[in-house]
Amino acid sequence: MKQLISSPHTVFGNSVTRVMLLVIFALVPGYIAYIWFFGWGLLINSVLCIATALACEAWMLHLRNKPLQPFLTDGTALVTALLIALALPPVLPWWLPVLATAFAIIIAKHLYGGIGYNPFNPAMVGYAMCLIAFPKQMTAWLPAMTEQGHAINFADNLRFNFTGKLPEGTGYDALTQATPLDALGIQLQLGNSVTEIQTGFAQFSQYFGVGWDWISILFLAGGLFLIYKRIITWHIPVAMLGSIGILSAIAWLYDPSSNPDPIFHLLGGASMLGAFFIATDPVSASTTPRGRLIYGAGIGAITYVIRTWGGYPDGVAFGVLLMNMAVPTIDYYTQPRVFGHDKADKP
Repeated sequence: MKQLISSPHTVFGNSVTRVMLLVIFALVPGYIAYIWFFGWGLLINSVLCIATALACEAWMLHLRNKPLQPFLTDGTALVTALLIALALPPVLPWWLPVLATAFAIIIAKHLYGGIGYNPFNPAMVGYAMCLIAFPKQMTAWLPAMTEQGHAINFADNLRFNFTGKLPEGTGYDALTQATPLDALGIQLQLGNSVTEIQTGFAQFSQYFGVGWDWISILFLAGGLFLIYKRIITWHIPVAMLGSIGILSAIAWLYDPSSNPDPIFHLLGGASMLGAFFIATDPVSASTTPRGRLIYGAGIGAITYVIRTWGGYPDGVAFGVLLMNMAVPTIDYYTQPRVFGHDKADKP
C-alpha cells in the first residue's frame, strides 16, 4: 500500500541553521586573514561577543517564555556576534565587545520581537552605538603585521583587554593608528594629495597594502561562494559595490589629487564585508529584485558620501541602517507584477 503524501510537495533544502552555517563558513577565509595580519585581538573579541550573544539570547528568550533550544542553535546570534567582532578594532577594553553585542541582541533584535521582526541589522546597530559613544577606542587599529611580527602578542593583547595595561614602554596612542580610510581623510585635510599620501607616508602605504586588500579579497571570495550556494542573490552586492565604484570613479577622474581611485574604496574599509555579509541580511534588507538594487545602490552612495565628507572613517554601518528605514517604502513601490495582470492593472 502506497503512503499518501500531503502537500506541500516542494521541499526547501535551506533552513535557518544551514544558512547561518554557510555564512560562517564563507567568513572563515577573511577571518583567518584578519588574524594573520592584525593579531589575535579578533579571536579575543569573538569569544567575548559570542559568549555575550548566547547569554543575552537565552535571557531574552526566558523573559519572553520562548523555548531556548531552537533559537540558541539556529546560528543567528552566532553570526551577529562574529560580524560585530569583525567590525571592532582588535585592541579594546573587554566591556566594549560585550556592550556592542548586548545592545544588538537585546535592543535591536528582541525589542522588536526577535528573529524575523527586527527592522534594523542588529550587528550594525550594536557597532554604530559604540562608534558614536566611544569614537577614540573604536577608530584606533593596530598596524598590519610586518617582518618583525605583530605589534603585540596574544598575551599582551589579552592583558590589555581585561586590565588596560600594555607592555612597559608602549603607549596606546603610539601602538595604534587610524584605518587607511581615516588616515587618508586626515592627510587630505592637511593639504597633502592622494599621490603624496600613498607614496610618501610609509606607515599608510604599508598599512593599506599589507592587510586590508587581502582581507577584502577573501571576503569577496566568501561572498561569491554564498551567491553560488544561493544563500544570497547578486543584486545587493553588485548594486552596492557598483554604486561605490561609479561614484569614486567620477570623483577620481574629476580630481585625482583629492580623491582616491575606485580600487581603494572597494578594497579598503568594510566594502566587501558589508556588501556580501551585512547588507544582505534577509530580515532587514529589501526583498524584491528591483528593491534590492535600489537598496544596495543607496547603501553604496551613503557609504561614499560619509567616507568623503563625513566625520566617520567608514560609512557602511550608517548606510545599512539608513537604508533599513527605507526598506518598507522600497518594497511597496517595487512589487513585481502579479502573473496574469496587465501593467495597467492596480492591486
